[in-house]
Amino acid sequence: MTSDSGTVSAEGAAAVALGGCIALAAAMGIGRFVYTPILPFMVESLGLSQAQAGIVASANFLGYLLGALAAAKAALPGGRRRWFLAALAVSALTTAAMAAETALILFLVLRFAGGVASAFVLVFSSALVLDRLAAAGKPGFSALHFAGVGCGIAVSAVLVAWMAAQGSDWRGLWLASGAVSLLALAAAVRLIPPEPEGTSSPPRGAAQDGDRRRLVALIVAYGLFGFGYVITATFISTLVRLTPEIRWLEPYVWLTVGLAAVPSVAFWTWVAGRLGKARGFALACLAEGLGVALSVLGSGALSVLLAAALLGGTFMGITALGLVYARSLTAGDPRRSIALMTAAFGLGQMIGPSFAGYAYGFGQSFLLPSLVAAAALLIAFALTMDWRRAG
Repeated sequence: MTSDSGTVSAEGAAAVALGGCIALAAAMGIGRFVYTPILPFMVESLGLSQAQAGIVASANFLGYLLGALAAAKAALPGGRRRWFLAALAVSALTTAAMAAETALILFLVLRFAGGVASAFVLVFSSALVLDRLAAAGKPGFSALHFAGVGCGIAVSAVLVAWMAAQGSDWRGLWLASGAVSLLALAAAVRLIPPEPEGTSSPPRGAAQDGDRRRLVALIVAYGLFGFGYVITATFISTLVRLTPEIRWLEPYVWLTVGLAAVPSVAFWTWVAGRLGKARGFALACLAEGLGVALSVLGSGALSVLLAAALLGGTFMGITALGLVYARSLTAGDPRRSIALMTAAFGLGQMIGPSFAGYAYGFGQSFLLPSLVAAAALLIAFALTMDWRRAG
């Protein structure tokens, strides 16, 4: 499957992409996002306020921000695969350890560490997998790699719903999530083989478009996207539980987010290929903004499920398109642009949950924070939309 030069054969490309998919499912779909379906059980059992719940979510996003910036440094000692596997193990262990205590400070520390680990897994698994897929001439398999986030969300939704039906409390839900993540670690070890000594990421050519104005607008829009998506992504399960008419929908809403996320990168990549990166990114932000607004303006099960589908069907597509678009707007080494994009995104999603938690206290409703989030996504659309006529 792997040649002496470190390249992956065409036959092995699918296995490597599957390994990346499983890793992202564990570290991102479960390690980073399982907090959403477990949160209602923690609020009910521990009496957490929405403000406290938002602070815990923000601690994870702060860890993700700092972890992503640290993982981008070229001076880290050791091979990429070593960092990748170590981070995947830390993600699994910190997820399981959430069941150990009830102190808010411990929740903050564990979610922060889990955020750092998930960022390392994303950066290093993407470097390992995408480099090898490119060498094998199978870059299209990257959609399978990024689909891991949606797969993990779907798996976590099913796991939480099934265990809750068996009478498991919030501790059992965290322990089970950590155990599944450890299984993913074993699969990743097998599917993503070691790199030969001296292997490094291939150099990138200079970008054709160095438009600084568009890059600045994109960075601002990416930060608004981080703020705009995360409020609904954090609280949608809680919102359903707090609404008696649709509380029965709770096991299905997060599953809908995950299932919609699985094909989203491939879909929005196709849209960008037809309409251009700027239009693809902008339209995805617009669709997500509609979903965020619908989550609080709509009524009934259909509206909530559609909102969940729009959220899941856009957030990973926007993430992937944003980074690809930033590379195309950067002349030379894109490391600084990617770091600025990551910082803006991380800052936005750090602010979001805390803002929503405190804003909830004013009217005992997620209406205000969700509409502010939808407005942020609308601004992101306006900042990046290419209004010029095609061709």
